[in-house]
Amino acid sequence: MTTAWNRLTPRHKSWVVTGVVALTTLAAGYGLARLGTQDGAMDGASADCEDVLYWYDPMVPGQHFDEPGKSPFMDMQLVPKCAGEEASAGVRIDPGLVQNFGIRTSAAEYGVLEPEITVTGVLAYNGRDVAIVQPRAGGYIQRTYGRAPDDVVARGAPIADILVPEWGGAQEEYLAVARTGNSELAAAARERMRLQGMSESLISSVARSGRPHSTITVTAPISGAITALGVRPGMTVASGQTLAEISGFSPIWLEAAVPEAQASAVRVGQPIGVSLTAFPERRFSGRVIAILPTAQDASRTITVRAELSNPGGRLKPGMFAQVSLLPERREALLIPSEAVIRTGRRAIVMLKQDAGGFAPAEVRIGREANGRTEILAGLAPGEEVVTSGQFLLDSEASLTGLEIRPIDAVSGEARGNGGARSHGVDRSTFSATGTIEKIGERSVTLRHGPVPQLDWPAMTMAFGVEDGAQLRGLERGDRVRFTFTQSGTGPRIASIAKVDQ
Repeated sequence: MTTAWNRLTPRHKSWVVTGVVALTTLAAGYGLARLGTQDGAMDGASADCEDVLYWYDPMVPGQHFDEPGKSPFMDMQLVPKCAGEEASAGVRIDPGLVQNFGIRTSAAEYGVLEPEITVTGVLAYNGRDVAIVQPRAGGYIQRTYGRAPDDVVARGAPIADILVPEWGGAQEEYLAVARTGNSELAAAARERMRLQGMSESLISSVARSGRPHSTITVTAPISGAITALGVRPGMTVASGQTLAEISGFSPIWLEAAVPEAQASAVRVGQPIGVSLTAFPERRFSGRVIAILPTAQDASRTITVRAELSNPGGRLKPGMFAQVSLLPERREALLIPSEAVIRTGRRAIVMLKQDAGGFAPAEVRIGREANGRTEILAGLAPGEEVVTSGQFLLDSEASLTGLEIRPIDAVSGEARGNGGARSHGVDRSTFSATGTIEKIGERSVTLRHGPVPQLDWPAMTMAFGVEDGAQLRGLERGDRVRFTFTQSGTGPRIASIAKVDQ
């Protein structure tokens, strides 16, 4: 052995020593691990429990077993779950280590959330200010005044001169009858000209001048841009044929794309602020006049239409805009957004308890803005939530099989009353008057006055209904008196009836 060792080079000797050390370390570690597992299993199996609820594997806490034994998942014994542990469910950390782990907390408190929504939009023609230019009689185009599509014209501007031969004959007949002095025949001839489409001003002009006017000038009925032009010199046109289409843009429309997730924060009449690339130094204001009924499949957005004043015509259809939608101010129960753990199916927060304890609780969240999230249900004012280090605590809670506090475990004031302050009132019935803004299958949106019992200001909000029959006979715009109750799912209509305006 000595001879063989001496034959090895220094490099080979170092390899042999390293291998022996590694094998020795692995063997020692395996033995200690087996010993620790057996000791831990014995300690767990012999835990001092007067009443064992079930047995579980700490690495798979969701699986419960009725009898002790070896875990089918890991090479270890099952651990008993004692009945006394349920009352103090939670993750406990030595208070001295809380700071070392970087755990910070913040209290849930009431505040005003102003989630300003910023979206993009495009200016467009005013679809309610459109005029179709048509002749009252057929004839021949003599002149078009050099008009072209997209020309901006003022009201009364000439569009085309049309020669109407049949009008010349009717006017000659009227003048001949008028010279006879027979008033009845003259009146009949005048009525015949009126039925052929001649205006009163044209008939009066023929009577005054004593000469026929068979050429008429068609003018623009409104100010705007010529969005369609179907007339050229020498054309033959028929009565009622479209010669041009004129669209107004004062006031001008703005159409903005709002994501579906933020659609509930938009309402008709809501003020908006607009910034245009063409006028970076100015900020324009307007109001929402319509929310279009369909959503865009590709972008999953809804189109919101607003109206802006445009007295000088500086704003042009097609201009790009940045739009700020300003929702109503509403007081709500708020926590820092970083405290919310979103699992995909629900939202969870880690609650601070006494003596360094932490426990998970499910919450229902609402709007989010400026780093704060609205809590609709699941928290009480003053409860402290973890804002930093909560993922470490949530992982520990999952491994120890802790139950998550459900939303229904918090009631009344603790629920936050649908996100609005209610200063400790009971779940009685409240009453108010308002105007119906929208009627759904299981809800009605009301623009109502203040509710002093809840410290609610005047606002527009949705109320649930137990049965659609409650809304039978009501429609948008009706003035109503209603009563409602508060629940974990928000305010619900108890009774509603139409009142005189």
